[in-house]
Amino acid sequence: MLVQFMVKNVLSFKDETILDMTAINAYKEHQSNLNDNGTKEKFLKVAAIYGANASGKSNLHLAMKYFQRIVAESLNNIDAGARSTIEKFYIPFSFENNNENSEFQIVEILENFEYRYGFEYNDECIVTEWLYRKNLNTKRNVCIFERTTEHVTFGASVRKECDIYKEQIPAETLVLSFFNKLKLKEDVFRKVYSGIMDTLVVPADFCEDTGLLEVLLPQIIDENKDKLVQFLRAIDTGIKDINYFENDNEVTFVTFHQGKDGEEYSLDLYCESEGTIKSIIFFIYSQIAIMNNSSIFVDELNVKLHPLLLKFIIDLFYNEKSSAQLIYTTHDTTLMDKKFFRRDQIWFVQKDEYGYSELYALSDFKVRSDASFEKDYLAGVYGGIPFLTEYAMEEGD
Repeated sequence: MLVQFMVKNVLSFKDETILDMTAINAYKEHQSNLNDNGTKEKFLKVAAIYGANASGKSNLHLAMKYFQRIVAESLNNIDAGARSTIEKFYIPFSFENNNENSEFQIVEILENFEYRYGFEYNDECIVTEWLYRKNLNTKRNVCIFERTTEHVTFGASVRKECDIYKEQIPAETLVLSFFNKLKLKEDVFRKVYSGIMDTLVVPADFCEDTGLLEVLLPQIIDENKDKLVQFLRAIDTGIKDINYFENDNEVTFVTFHQGKDGEEYSLDLYCESEGTIKSIIFFIYSQIAIMNNSSIFVDELNVKLHPLLLKFIIDLFYNEKSSAQLIYTTHDTTLMDKKFFRRDQIWFVQKDEYGYSELYALSDFKVRSDASFEKDYLAGVYGGIPFLTEYAMEEGD
């Protein structure tokens, strides 16, 4: 379960920026919107991030992607002269002459432990890296390792196994990536690595990725078809059934509709609307997240989806007995309403005139009990909207 994601000096986020999924205990509304793991703290199941075009909200999504790519690929061998992973994904704030180090940190709860992992880097090396673990029952904190450009120090739980390898870790390789590849008795590196990679980072154009359908939809139809058909009927697609056929290693998906005459008619899935296809793909993503109690971060989830359909999808995460989480960016303010969201679930990204993006939550504001979130947002009370100036189109001479 994701607790926090921090980014610093990456893309348009120059200053330290934290997306915090920890619920504010003082808010008592919508308790069903929260994950309760038995501790004093509860955590958001869904967070919506609003902002104007070019405000940087998609950059936060990209930052998570870059973070995962560095963790996954920093150990990969590279050809002589090729760019290393940290060089490819060192993309600091652009509008300053002094390029400082970039930094990521993630806090996650995995089983009965909270892990805090992060690193600071530039295009040449990993500058610092750290991993700490807190037992949620005893509240005891331990250091798994700390790394600088000079040395790596391991905590007592892994020191015996790891010390013999510490001189072999390349400067551009993460300690986490290195030890995830080794077969160790202590599985903390594998757990943290898997926890990071379990967050599904989904781009805005995911409805165009029909390859996902070909790989996963047959299994969904075979094992969970009733739930998929129930979903498709509930969102008013007109689809009564769905099936697939294999021929010469090609998969054909067919949907079934009922005509006015009461007869059943078939249609190639790819002749359905983009909204329907996007809904099916997102259903697959959401089921993966829900079954694995993992997180999903989607850019521009509202595109090609009716607001009521978006609400239905969000409710999948509220209704299931799962600790899965949904984070999404959007322009659509239809659901920005106290009937659906708590104040700590709504986030904004705003970019100033010098290109600096800032992330903040609605809970940072003093909000009246009778306030309309959507109305006040569009009026500019919370920021995160475009600054529009008058522009006149002039006819040519």
